[in-house]
Amino acid sequence: MSHRTRIKICGLTREADVDDAVAAGADALGFVLYPRSPRAVVAERAGALARRLPPFVTPVLLFVNATPAEIDAGLQAVPQALLQFHGDETPEACTAPGRPYLRAARMAPGVDLLDLASRHPQATGLLLDAHVEGYGGGGKAFDWSLIPADVPCPVVLSGGLNPASVTDGVLRVRPWAVDVSSGVESAKGIKDAALMRRFCQAVRDADARAG
Repeated sequence: MSHRTRIKICGLTREADVDDAVAAGADALGFVLYPRSPRAVVAERAGALARRLPPFVTPVLLFVNATPAEIDAGLQAVPQALLQFHGDETPEACTAPGRPYLRAARMAPGVDLLDLASRHPQATGLLLDAHVEGYGGGGKAFDWSLIPADVPCPVVLSGGLNPASVTDGVLRVRPWAVDVSSGVESAKGIKDAALMRRFCQAVRDADARAG
């Protein structure tokens, strides 16, 4: 049986965008609890948006160097959330909440993904994003040849993906999942329903081609 690449759409801020992302076929939706992000929402807002999700669509809370109290507030608002750590968090900080988590890796020459995976054995996956100033990929792609073939945990491909590029990403990397934010937006934090549909369909088409 062929692998079905999972789809995460990140940076949701509006009810209509949440509904459109679900209708497009997203498997997970990300809510950014990092105040400096243009897509940031507070915990209570994330909770209100996450309550719109049907069964089997996973809410993901994105944190950057958050305090334990901030993480707890997010989990109080979205108790079923998967956590995503996108800053300089230690393995101990990532496991402290006792919840499933993704560890983001900012890809650049010299980054040792195998070492990162070994230091995060409890991570449900590694999310690979571009290395830019600050945190987050900034809509930039990275060199996929930096990804070793033997990463011992699921890989989530992120960084500059859009409906035009995601097919190549799925076929070349064969990730467990793909993650998109700016590539399906009309403005920062404002998703475009047609772009989300095209993105999800491009992933499905790539899966069909991969067999």
